Amino acid sequence: MSLKSIIQDMKGEFGSISRKGFEVKFGYGLRSRSQRVVQDSTMPVDGLKQSCWANMPPELLRDVLMRIEASECTWPPQKNVVACAGVCRSWREIMKEIVKTPEVSGKLTFPISLKQPGPRDSLIQCFIKRNRSNQTYHLYLSLNQATNDDGKFLLAARKFRRPTCTDYIISLNAEGLSKGSSAYIGKLRSNFLGTKFTICDSQPPTAGAIVSKCRSSRVVGMRQVSPRVPAGNYAVAHISYELNVLGSRAPRILRHRGPRRMQCVMDAIPASAIQPGGVAPTQTEFPLSNMDPFPSIPFFRSKSSRMDNCQPTSLSSQSDGMLVLKNKAPRWHEQLQCWCLNFNGRVTVASVKNFQLVASVENVQEHENVILQFGKVGKDVFTMDYQYPISAFQAFAICLSSFDTKIACE
Repeated sequence: MSLKSIIQDMKGEFGSISRKGFEVKFGYGLRSRSQRVVQDSTMPVDGLKQSCWANMPPELLRDVLMRIEASECTWPPQKNVVACAGVCRSWREIMKEIVKTPEVSGKLTFPISLKQPGPRDSLIQCFIKRNRSNQTYHLYLSLNQATNDDGKFLLAARKFRRPTCTDYIISLNAEGLSKGSSAYIGKLRSNFLGTKFTICDSQPPTAGAIVSKCRSSRVVGMRQVSPRVPAGNYAVAHISYELNVLGSRAPRILRHRGPRRMQCVMDAIPASAIQPGGVAPTQTEFPLSNMDPFPSIPFFRSKSSRMDNCQPTSLSSQSDGMLVLKNKAPRWHEQLQCWCLNFNGRVTVASVKNFQLVASVENVQEHENVILQFGKVGKDVFTMDYQYPISAFQAFAICLSSFDTKIACE
C-alpha cells in the first residue's frame, strides 16, 4: 500500500470520528456547523483502539501525521488535524509537536491558538457578528473574502450590565456564556462612563502573574458555586478612551473628528516584543478542570449577589516597559471632505467604531505596521484583523470595547 493511499484511508476514518465523536458530543461541540470547536483537554480518547492503525510504528506514524498537517492548511479540511489529536494520548503528543503556533504557521488549529500571538508578517482575517436582541457577539475566522459566509466559529461574548460597570463574558462556547462555564476564558470590564476598560484572562499569561482583586465565585442563594475552570482574572490589558468633556452637546466644530482616540496598554506584552528578535508571552495549554464537589457556604444571605470587585489600574503607572497601542490618526480626504483610514478594502461603512491600532514607541510618532484593525461592513457585521504580538482573545476583547456605550466620548 502506498503512503498516499494510507493517508487517504486514515483521513476517511478520522472524518467519521470527527463527525460522530467530536462534533456531536465531545468537548465544546455545538449544533451549528460553523460553531464546532474541539475541547483542548488532556483526556485521551482511544477512538482507533481496535483499528489497524493502533500499532503503527512511531516513525511512520509521525511521517503520516506530518503529511496530513501539511496538506490540511485551511478550515474546514483542517478538522482532520484536530481529529488526529483526539485519537489517543500518543497521537495527541505528536500532533502538539507538529502543529506550530499561529506566530509561525499563521493558522488557528487548536483552541489554545486563540490565546497565542498571531503571525508576524500577515494579518489573520476575522469578522464579528452582533446580535442586538440578546447582546451577544460571535467571532469567526474568515474562510474567504466574503463576510456573509458562516466562517469558522472562534469565540463568543455576552454583555452584562451592572449598576456601576459593564461586563463582557468571553467564552469558547456560543451557548456557555457565563463565568461559571468551563468554556469561560476571560472578560472585559468597563467603568461607568465607558472610558476605561480592563481585559482579564482566566489564566496567567506569564509565569509569576499577579491575580487581580477580583473573586471569580458566584453566590446564588446560600450556595457559592465555583467554576469548573479556575478563573483567576489576570489583568492582561487596560484600554482608555480620550474623554470629551463637552460631550455630544458641544458645537460641531469642537467635537472630536474621526475615530475615537484610544490607547491600549498591554500589561502582559513587553514593548521589546515588536523589536527584531523580540518575544511575546505564549500560552501552551489550558489549565485542567477544577471540579469542586463541596462548594463553600458564605457567611451572609444573598439572593443574587456577585462577589466581583475588579479594580482597574491606572494606565500611567502601568505602561512602563509594556507595549502601548494607539489608534492610527486619520487623514483628511479633500475630495470626500472627510477623515479617512486605509483599511485595504476590509471596511466599507463609515462608523465612529472603526479604528486601526499601531505600536506607540518613544521618540517615534507611530509605526505604520497595523497590529489590529476593526471596522463596519454591514448593519451588525464587523471585520477584525490582527497580527503579532496580540492574540485573537486580546484582539476580540479590544474590539468589544468599541461596541460599549461611551457617554463621555461622543
